[in-house]
Amino acid sequence: MVGNYNFQGKLSVIMPVYNEVGTVSEIVRKVEAVELEKEIIIVDDGSTDGTRDVLAQLPYDNVKKLYHEKNRGKGAAIRTAIPHVTGDVVVFQDADLEYDPKEYLDLIQPIADGFADAVFGSRLSGGRPQRVFMFWHLIGNRFLNLLTNILFNTTLSDMETCYKMIRSGILRDIPLRSNTFNIEPEITAKLLKRKLRIYEMPISYYGRTYGEGKKISWKHGIGAMWSLFRYRIFD
Repeated sequence: MVGNYNFQGKLSVIMPVYNEVGTVSEIVRKVEAVELEKEIIIVDDGSTDGTRDVLAQLPYDNVKKLYHEKNRGKGAAIRTAIPHVTGDVVVFQDADLEYDPKEYLDLIQPIADGFADAVFGSRLSGGRPQRVFMFWHLIGNRFLNLLTNILFNTTLSDMETCYKMIRSGILRDIPLRSNTFNIEPEITAKLLKRKLRIYEMPISYYGRTYGEGKKISWKHGIGAMWSLFRYRIFD
């Protein structure tokens, strides 16, 4: 890790959860262990596998728990959480173990230093551990990054990353519409259209296979393409 970790504000961690009974307790523990002032806003998106029972037993005072009675999607969970944010900076955290919360400290540094309005954690820029698997996911990711860069004249290497860290005032001012995984390209497009200062930092990625619980598929890539075109034209 790099930086002096001089962030003096509060971090809000938005965590959408859907059927992650085997990992949610551990990922919350990992987030809690990060040495930053923070709140964790968990939105259970209609889990049916016992996740809610695990959430009910979490012992932390700074965890807010919100619930959807039916599964509505990652975007809907993020949109539900945003009005409850009280921190200065927001980061999105999946409820599996693919991303390492220890890396918040690196991601927040360009914001703390006054250079960035948002920081994306890049799984594709090298320098951190990466699981070697799913070639066609890599190809799809690279294509979506290329499309993003062409449409918005930028140089992002990982548009689809979960780790998007954004100043909370900016996030509140962006009208978000997506209910599904399309929230990732929507947020990216709307930050870029507003000419905000986006930085990237390399992060680790401990990816899962479908057998291990991965949920995103090639169909979501088609939705991401449509969203990029849509939000290049409309807000």
